[in-house]
Amino acid sequence: MEFLSTADFWIGLLKIVWINIILSGDNAVVIALAARSLPPQQQKQAIFWGSGAAVVLRIVLTVVAAKLLELSYLQIIGGCLLLWIGLQLLTDNEEEDGDSKSHGNLMAAVRTILIADLVMSLDNVIAVAAAAQGSMVLLVLGLAISIPLVIFGSALMIKLMERFPIIVVLGAGLIGWVGGETIVNDTALRDVLAAHPALHYVAAAAGAIFVILVGKVIKARQQQPA
Repeated sequence: MEFLSTADFWIGLLKIVWINIILSGDNAVVIALAARSLPPQQQKQAIFWGSGAAVVLRIVLTVVAAKLLELSYLQIIGGCLLLWIGLQLLTDNEEEDGDSKSHGNLMAAVRTILIADLVMSLDNVIAVAAAAQGSMVLLVLGLAISIPLVIFGSALMIKLMERFPIIVVLGAGLIGWVGGETIVNDTALRDVLAAHPALHYVAAAAGAIFVILVGKVIKARQQQPA
């Protein structure tokens, strides 16, 4: 336990917590979007289990993230998955009732949170791993401390979404933005991106526009009388 008395340990811990605060904003949006249609009690469960499982997932990812990011087409697949998740969250049908359906929605919300966090955290965990400098204690502590921050942020986002529905659209657009970024950052497109740096923002904007426009079309069709 001597490491607790060293300045490097506490500096490293502060770095990891700060990195997670900065990089977890989009994750809080995903959690809030996935949980917003659940009953209040299940919202709390989805936020708790989704956030906790996502942090555990990040710890595991930190060990393999650098290698995974070198695999061609992995980020393209992940980015497409994020676009699909953005559409699902924007067009989520909130009218279905029943205990079994409600339970299924809770599991679906947690699953959506995990999948989205898996894709969105590949880049983030590299920054956390660098701050930890190989210390598993620092890594686990820093991520554990970030759990209540993500939970608080997600709960706040749900309240804001209930009051300002436009945030739902903006949140789905953010997921689309990250999806577009993820696709264009794939190693298979590295040379193309190096030759055309602006493509990074073009792809991100295209992802956001795609999710919002297609999502609105699907939502409009859902609301049409049968």
